[in-house]
Amino acid sequence: MAAYGRRSLRDRFDSAPTPHVAHPPRTHHRDFYVATDGSYHLHDHRAGMGVVIETRDGTRVARFALPTTATDNNVAEYQALHFGLDVLAARAPPTARIGVLTDHDSLATNVNSAALTHDGWGPGEIRVPPAGQNHWRGIRARIAGFDELRAAVIDGTENPAHPLANSPKEYAHVNREPDRCIRPETTSERSGPGVPPPSRADRHASD
Repeated sequence: MAAYGRRSLRDRFDSAPTPHVAHPPRTHHRDFYVATDGSYHLHDHRAGMGVVIETRDGTRVARFALPTTATDNNVAEYQALHFGLDVLAARAPPTARIGVLTDHDSLATNVNSAALTHDGWGPGEIRVPPAGQNHWRGIRARIAGFDELRAAVIDGTENPAHPLANSPKEYAHVNREPDRCIRPETTSERSGPGVPPPSRADRHASD
């Protein structure tokens, strides 16, 4: 369960000022929430990414704070989401409904446009930074691999992945947290076989 006094990702997602199209009536049926953030420091060219994954009841599944080789902040943001969805895909069944939280407006817009296109709502305008194209292809593949996925925009001060991305060395201990493969209770028609946790070697997003 969520720690006392800590807002769950579900609470942050449901209260985010995102267009209604990203919040269909089944919002509260989402199984997993993933918050991601990417950072890039111009003065020393350090880059990092942070990922937090929870079930809908606030149980933490995974956290990561990793340095990256991203060349700018936009690439770091796309790389973080690509990595977060890769980790989640190894733990969650394809029937899972996913809520994504990011403080990057255009990334959230692109995710929702791609997700709505996948759901049959018609094409949306998608503009991706050239250096982030490889990660965007990975993100789109993960969007198509889940039953439903929507993104919500939250403020950076509300994003629990933000400090992990900005100080990956300081938060490196979160990468050593035990593997978890937690699935929330689901209705009988959506139940399925369990998914084993991935090995540490499988957790790196491709460039």
